Amino acid sequence: MSDRIRDFTAFRQRMNARILEHDNQVVRRFFALDTQCYKDGALEVRTKEMLGLVASLVLRCDDCVSYHVAQCREAGISREEMLEVFQVGLVVGGSIVIPHLRRAVDFLDELEAAAE
Repeated sequence: MSDRIRDFTAFRQRMNARILEHDNQVVRRFFALDTQCYKDGALEVRTKEMLGLVASLVLRCDDCVSYHVAQCREAGISREEMLEVFQVGLVVGGSIVIPHLRRAVDFLDELEAAAE
Protein backbone atom coordinates (compact mmCIF):
# COMPACT_ATOMS: atom_id res chain seq x y z
CA MET A 1 0.00 0.00 0.00
CA SER A 2 1.37 3.42 -0.92
CA ASP A 3 2.01 6.12 1.66
CA ARG A 4 -0.68 8.26 0.04
CA ILE A 5 -3.35 5.56 0.39
CA ARG A 6 -2.26 4.74 3.93
CA ASP A 7 -2.13 8.43 4.94
CA PHE A 8 -5.50 9.20 3.37
CA THR A 9 -7.18 6.25 5.07
CA ALA A 10 -5.55 6.87 8.46
CA PHE A 11 -6.37 10.59 8.44
CA ARG A 12 -9.98 9.95 7.45
CA GLN A 13 -10.48 7.31 10.15
CA ARG A 14 -8.72 9.36 12.83
CA MET A 15 -10.64 12.54 12.10
CA ASN A 16 -14.00 10.78 11.77
CA ALA A 17 -13.42 9.27 15.22
CA ARG A 18 -12.40 12.68 16.55
CA ILE A 19 -15.51 14.35 15.10
CA LEU A 20 -17.84 11.61 16.39
CA GLU A 21 -16.43 11.68 19.92
CA HIS A 22 -18.38 14.91 20.48
CA ASP A 23 -22.01 14.64 21.51
CA ASN A 24 -23.40 16.32 18.41
CA GLN A 25 -26.53 14.54 17.23
CA VAL A 26 -26.74 16.47 13.95
CA VAL A 27 -23.25 15.33 12.92
CA ARG A 28 -23.88 11.77 14.14
CA ARG A 29 -27.17 11.58 12.25
CA PHE A 30 -25.59 12.93 9.07
CA PHE A 31 -22.80 10.35 9.25
CA ALA A 32 -25.42 7.62 9.82
CA LEU A 33 -27.50 8.91 6.90
CA ASP A 34 -24.44 8.81 4.65
CA THR A 35 -23.72 5.22 5.71
CA GLN A 36 -27.33 4.15 5.12
CA CYS A 37 -27.49 5.86 1.73
CA TYR A 38 -24.72 3.70 0.25
CA LYS A 39 -26.19 0.33 1.29
CA ASP A 40 -27.85 -2.01 -1.19
CA GLY A 41 -31.43 -1.09 -1.95
CA ALA A 42 -33.28 -0.64 -5.22
CA LEU A 43 -29.83 0.36 -6.47
CA GLU A 44 -26.81 -1.83 -5.76
CA VAL A 45 -23.84 -0.50 -3.78
CA ARG A 46 -21.71 -0.41 -6.92
CA THR A 47 -24.22 1.87 -8.70
CA LYS A 48 -24.48 4.16 -5.70
CA GLU A 49 -20.69 4.42 -5.43
CA MET A 50 -20.42 5.34 -9.11
CA LEU A 51 -23.07 8.02 -8.57
CA GLY A 52 -21.15 9.27 -5.53
CA LEU A 53 -17.97 9.43 -7.60
CA VAL A 54 -19.63 11.47 -10.36
CA ALA A 55 -21.13 13.85 -7.80
CA SER A 56 -17.75 14.21 -6.07
CA LEU A 57 -16.03 15.04 -9.36
CA VAL A 58 -18.68 17.60 -10.26
CA LEU A 59 -18.53 19.16 -6.78
CA ARG A 60 -14.69 19.10 -7.01
CA CYS A 61 -14.05 17.48 -3.65
CA ASP A 62 -10.72 15.61 -3.89
CA ASP A 63 -11.20 13.80 -0.56
CA CYS A 64 -14.63 12.62 -1.70
CA VAL A 65 -13.26 11.61 -5.11
CA SER A 66 -10.49 9.56 -3.50
CA TYR A 67 -12.94 7.95 -1.08
CA HIS A 68 -15.37 6.98 -3.85
CA VAL A 69 -12.58 5.75 -6.15
CA ALA A 70 -11.52 3.40 -3.33
CA GLN A 71 -15.13 2.39 -2.61
CA CYS A 72 -15.75 1.74 -6.31
CA ARG A 73 -12.70 -0.53 -6.43
CA GLU A 74 -13.94 -2.33 -3.32
CA ALA A 75 -17.35 -2.76 -4.99
CA GLY A 76 -15.66 -4.47 -7.94
CA ILE A 77 -15.84 -1.64 -10.46
CA SER A 78 -13.31 -2.28 -13.22
CA ARG A 79 -10.87 0.27 -14.55
CA GLU A 80 -12.87 0.45 -17.79
CA GLU A 81 -16.06 1.19 -15.86
CA MET A 82 -14.22 3.75 -13.72
CA LEU A 83 -12.97 5.58 -16.82
CA GLU A 84 -16.56 5.82 -18.08
CA VAL A 85 -17.65 7.16 -14.70
CA PHE A 86 -14.88 9.75 -14.97
CA GLN A 87 -16.09 10.79 -18.42
CA VAL A 88 -19.64 11.33 -17.11
CA GLY A 89 -18.25 13.52 -14.33
CA LEU A 90 -16.20 15.48 -16.85
CA VAL A 91 -19.11 16.02 -19.23
CA VAL A 92 -21.47 17.06 -16.44
CA GLY A 93 -18.93 19.23 -14.61
CA GLY A 94 -16.98 20.67 -17.53
CA SER A 95 -13.30 21.43 -17.90
CA ILE A 96 -12.95 22.61 -14.29
CA VAL A 97 -13.18 18.90 -13.35
CA ILE A 98 -9.94 18.07 -15.21
CA PRO A 99 -7.54 18.69 -12.27
CA HIS A 100 -9.71 16.47 -10.06
CA LEU A 101 -9.85 13.87 -12.82
CA ARG A 102 -6.05 13.81 -12.91
CA ARG A 103 -5.88 13.18 -9.17
CA ALA A 104 -8.62 10.55 -9.42
CA VAL A 105 -6.71 8.61 -12.08
CA ASP A 106 -3.51 8.95 -10.05
CA PHE A 107 -5.26 7.60 -6.93
CA LEU A 108 -6.76 4.74 -8.98
CA ASP A 109 -3.29 3.93 -10.33
CA GLU A 110 -1.97 3.76 -6.75
CA LEU A 111 -4.84 1.55 -5.58
CA GLU A 112 -4.26 -0.84 -8.47
CA ALA A 113 -0.51 -0.92 -7.84
CA ALA A 114 -1.12 -1.63 -4.15
CA ALA A 115 -3.45 -4.51 -5.05
CA GLU A 116 -0.78 -6.23 -7.19
